Amino acid sequence: MSPLEAAVVRRKLGAMLECLALLKPLVGLDAAAWRRDADRRDAAERRLQVCIEAAIDVNAHLLVAAGRAAPADAFQSFLDVAAQAQAIPEELARRLAPSAGLRNRLVHRYDELDPALVLAGIADAVRLYPDYVQAVSGYLRRAAGGA
Repeated sequence: MSPLEAAVVRRKLGAMLECLALLKPLVGLDAAAWRRDADRRDAAERRLQVCIEAAIDVNAHLLVAAGRAAPADAFQSFLDVAAQAQAIPEELARRLAPSAGLRNRLVHRYDELDPALVLAGIADAVRLYPDYVQAVSGYLRRAAGGA
């Protein structure tokens, strides 16, 4: 079992919140506006990637610190951190797990990125990841012996 490094987890949660705050103004942006501004698009894609990667890192850390096996993949990390570490609600895990696939598309550029897919991913992240941050923060408090 690896020790829980709460400071590392909190730093990653803070990075997530910063990215989400910067992504929030883009919720509702239409695809035409998205295509016109390459700098904003590139910055938003990177922020979305950083947010998702931070969650995947946190998931793996919480699982290993709880004495569980590292997740098989990024998608599974969300399901495992809910079922095994009980750090986030299972319904939230099911809703967040597909973001791992979006992260892969952003990083690896398998195909041309569909603006609608990325914009929907931004909207989902802004809506769902604050709940993730809150749940993991609560988990850290419980792990430290707080209420």
